[in-house]
Amino acid sequence: MKFSDQEKAILREIQQDSAASLATLAERVGMAQSTLWRKLQEFDATGIVTARVALLDPAKVGAKLCVFATVSLQDHSEASLAAFSRLIDRHPEILECHAITGSADYMLKIHTADVESYEHFMTNALLRSDVVRAVHSSFSLKALKRTTSLPV
Repeated sequence: MKFSDQEKAILREIQQDSAASLATLAERVGMAQSTLWRKLQEFDATGIVTARVALLDPAKVGAKLCVFATVSLQDHSEASLAAFSRLIDRHPEILECHAITGSADYMLKIHTADVESYEHFMTNALLRSDVVRAVHSSFSLKALKRTTSLPV
């Protein structure tokens, strides 16, 4: 989809601060509040904006450890894929799940309190699943960049 420069500015601003008031956003993008409000309604209606959320500091909410885990499944039957999807949905520790190319089937981004919590989660959730063949974990040492903003 093509966006005007002003629409791109709106999208950048709301990605940075979705709680900004309409007046503040209108001033930042140089647009009348009523026009901006209609544009925001359009972004919502067309599914461009899917949610407005608060981003939390993982360390301050007890989820400091970030782990990237690759998961290989036993097989790729419909039943196995559905079971894996249910497993992912049941665990709030899993923030993201991507089907990937390469030697594994999925890449998970997982946040837990510490290594012991992750070991418990991996042992009791991932590895006990009948559909999971293998899990390989990489621990994040430091986040050099952490954003949810898409380039528009």
